[in-house]
Order: sequence, then C-alpha cells, then structure tokens
Amino acid sequence: MRGSVYYQSSQLVKQIFKAGAKKEDKINPNHEHYQMVSSYKTMESYRRVWENFFNYLLEHWKIKDFEKIEAQHIEAYMDYKIEYYPSKQYLEKISAALGKLEVALKNFAKNIHNKNREYDFSIRQIILNQARDLKFVANNYHNRAYSNPLLLISNLQNLIHKIAAKIQLEGGARIEGVALIKPEQLLGIKTDKVIKTQKGIIFTKEKGGKQGEVLVSVETYTELENYLSLNSKFKINRQDYYNDIKQAALISKEVSEGSHG
Repeated sequence: MRGSVYYQSSQLVKQIFKAGAKKEDKINPNHEHYQMVSSYKTMESYRRVWENFFNYLLEHWKIKDFEKIEAQHIEAYMDYKIEYYPSKQYLEKISAALGKLEVALKNFAKNIHNKNREYDFSIRQIILNQARDLKFVANNYHNRAYSNPLLLISNLQNLIHKIAAKIQLEGGARIEGVALIKPEQLLGIKTDKVIKTQKGIIFTKEKGGKQGEVLVSVETYTELENYLSLNSKFKINRQDYYNDIKQAALISKEVSEGSHG
C-alpha cells in the first residue's frame, strides 16, 4: 500500500469499522462483522495508536508500506513504549489496537488483493501479560521491581537467563539488547575512570537502530565470553526467559512493588 500515514490508516479503518455492529455478531466467526469495531470513539482511539506506530516504523525502520508489518515490529514497538513508563491502561490500549490492526491487515489483503496473508501479532499479548505479571514497565526492571535481584537471579534455572539478567541488572540493558549477542559485540575489558574499577564492555544494537555500550562486571563479561567460546551466538527466547524469572520470583518469595505507570 502506498500513501501517507493518514491515508493508509484510513484504508485500514474501512476494513474493520462497522458502526452499530451487534456484540453477538462481532464474536461470531461465521458472521461478516466478526472482530469488527462498532464504536466511533474506540475506532478513533485505535487509529491514533496505529498512526503513532506507523510514524515509529517510518522513523526507526524506514517502512513506508504498512502491509509489510511483521511480529518483530510489534515486539520492538511495545518494548519502545515500555521504556517510557506507560500506565497499565495505556499499554493495554496499545495491545488491543495492534490486535485490531492485525485483523484490519488480514481483511485488507483478502478484500483488496483477494489473498490470504498471514499476520500474527500475538507477541503483543505476551509482552502485555509479562508487564502485568512482573509489575514492570521499565528497562532496568530488576532494580525497580525486586528488593533482592541477586537472589532472584541465583534462582533462575537456565544459565543463559542468569547471564542475561546480570547484564540487564548491571548494565541497564533492555531485553532487546540482551536477546541476541554475537562474539563481535564483546569489546573487551577497560577501567572505568569514574569509579576506578574494571568493566566488561558489550556493544548492543537494538531493533530500530538504538545502539550503545553496556558496562558489566568482569565476572559477568567472562561468563558471556566463555559461553560464546562454545556457541556461535548468545540467544534467549523471550517467553522462556520471563517464565524463568516468574518462577524464580516465586522461589525467592519476592513480591514486586507495583507498576510505575
């Protein structure tokens, strides 16, 4: 699809908005109004989210045709929004709006191109659930959400999850920054001139182009280095990682302090 953000969002609205559609029809898979939006107010709210998302894609991903949206873009955008401490309600609205965007894109492909295109934005719900379950909406959530993060990390079951959590705790890295690390991203050990201690340097580049150096303890850096000497890359599965954290929190009998939205 071509055109401005406003034009493309207007075309997608046409695929999902049906004023006055009945509730029972909207939940009936066999009805033509299935999954439609029937409220003007709700549709306008969702459209604002879509347009914010589209502008983000233009700026960070250079995507101009929003039919090309993939799950990785949804994941990156929600991570991006979480970084700015949204309220729980706002994150829920973003997730709901992106869910309707998935429906609109499928309908557009079917009605305009006569094609069945697969869009799966279910990662939005995973991220939302994790944010609610773990009571965090911050990048360095271990510091914020848990009174004893080191105890929690020690109770993680998976070695690479322990390393990832330490990098997040010590370096303030977002999950995007630790989800995939390659050997060339290890920049060695240098002395931090401010606190006069040695630190390991990891170069991180997140989806959307954000990049920088993360400073971690020599111990954590060495653990990562050892792992990469035996494996071609350091990669974590996001859902497995969060499930491990949730389980470790229960073992540690930790109680999160609440949302920061």
